[in-house]
Amino acid sequence: EQYSRIDWSCVNLGRKDLFISGSKTGKSRHIPLNRAAIAAFKELRRVTGGRDPIFAGRNHGEALRGPRHWFEGAVREAGLTDFAWHDLRHTFASRLVMTGTDLRTVAELMGHATIQMTMRYSHLAPAHKQAAVDRLGTFGATVQANSTDTKTSTRQKLVF
Repeated sequence: EQYSRIDWSCVNLGRKDLFISGSKTGKSRHIPLNRAAIAAFKELRRVTGGRDPIFAGRNHGEALRGPRHWFEGAVREAGLTDFAWHDLRHTFASRLVMTGTDLRTVAELMGHATIQMTMRYSHLAPAHKQAAVDRLGTFGATVQANSTDTKTSTRQKLVF
């Protein structure tokens, strides 16, 4: 599993980068880290003293065999229902899209070779879709305010 291959030599907090030498597709990749991920790695470095393994079991020192080894127990302990490992990937992709991140960037961050695969993972929340159509109400006002030609602004209002 991927987690057993990640050690401290893969983590570069200065560059905000996690290097994966062999992903599920067999390709190496660099994964950018946000503030929350950096904070988590700093805490892990404090707890482990900077020694491997990074991801250790509760007895500290025993390397985790992968996410499936601990995930279901953590979900149960948190009291979550109807939550699976891949829900994390769907949430990641969906939230990126809803913050305005373009699909090509989402695809690269997720390690997808195609936009079609990324679209399977990215789902828009109903409120996000509602906000998108609500923005159409301001379109005519914006066009008219930016137009100095009355004929042009009238024509633009009629374009669907």
